[in-house]
Amino acid sequence: MEKIKSFQINHLLLKPGVYVSREDTFNDTVITTFDLRFKEPNKEPVLDQPALHTIEHLCATFLRSNKDWSEKTVYFGPMGCRTGFYLILHGTYKSADILPLLIEMFSWAEKFEGDIPGASAIECGNWREQNIDMAKYECGRYNTLLKNAKKENLEYPA
Repeated sequence: MEKIKSFQINHLLLKPGVYVSREDTFNDTVITTFDLRFKEPNKEPVLDQPALHTIEHLCATFLRSNKDWSEKTVYFGPMGCRTGFYLILHGTYKSADILPLLIEMFSWAEKFEGDIPGASAIECGNWREQNIDMAKYECGRYNTLLKNAKKENLEYPA
């Protein structure tokens, strides 16, 4: 079997950031998958599962409600390794192209007040596993990185 692209990235050199993980073309449609890496792999503790779940609820809601990006959003969800998230957008983009969107989204999530969207037994299969305070902390931490992103945070290591 062929080794998938994300397993070919040297995770010992990978820093937190936002990376183009892959571009796929289906007929005339291009989708771009982004690696939103919150944690330095194999060096930092992974995202707490309840916080990860809350970030997913907040950011998916933000993207699906955003007038400019809702129709371009294919998917937002966690990585199995719990070091970040995948964002899949319709179209061809570079990491720098979506920095304003991400900064707006994580600023919104960091300041979020009220009931967590979709966090009820009717709406979610594991609705009790949420941690809004830790989610807000992680979003703020990541957003600080995004606001100060350097090349090493926007392009995969060689």
